[in-house]
This record gives sequence, C-alpha cells and structure tokens, in this order.
Amino acid sequence: MAEILDFTRGPEPLWREALGRKLRETREERGDRLVDVAERAGISVQYLSEIERGRKEPSSEMIAAVAGALGIDLADLLIGIAGQVRNLRVQQARHFHTSRPTGRPSGPVAMVGALLAA
Repeated sequence: MAEILDFTRGPEPLWREALGRKLRETREERGDRLVDVAERAGISVQYLSEIERGRKEPSSEMIAAVAGALGIDLADLLIGIAGQVRNLRVQQARHFHTSRPTGRPSGPVAMVGALLAA
C-alpha cells in the first residue's frame, strides 16, 4: 500500500534561520547595535549580520561567542529557539487545517493523474 502523506505539516525550519532570528531578537531587545555585539564576540559585523539573516551556519564556537556577547546562556538560547519553532508549528497547524492538499497537483502527482486519465 502507498504511504499517506501528511499535508498538515509545513516544512521544518532550518536551524540556521531559527538561530539567526533568535539572536537578532535578543540583540534588539537588549538595544545593542550589530557592531557592538560583533566586536564583543570577536567577529566581523558582516558575519554576524549573515548569521542573523540565516545565511551562515556558524560553528559551535561562534554561537558561544555571540551568546556570550549578548550575555545569554547557551541553554536559554536553545530554549528560546525551541519555543519559536514550537510556535511556528502551531501557526502552521492552524493554516493547514485539512489533511487534503489544496490547489492543482503538480510534479509526480500530476503525471500519475494524466496517465490514469489517458
């Protein structure tokens, strides 16, 4: 039998994007400038900006340096990210309230439909 796909869930967020969102949110809540945090962390402003925008996958050492520059524990950072991901999941569940796909099928689904209709 064919596997039933779960269309109620959206794609999982990327770790680097969730991390970047939380770091930027924390920095802005503290009222810190990008340049100040980057200087305290010992990284370039451009690199910190790319981390915050989810464009770079920082090493654990870089994450620790930025968290330290922001004055937050790694555990608190991880808990904050987990909360954001959980909230995103709840929002997606509200948006995808049906297990049936919406819209016109595309890709392999459309090809199978066309073959069956022929």
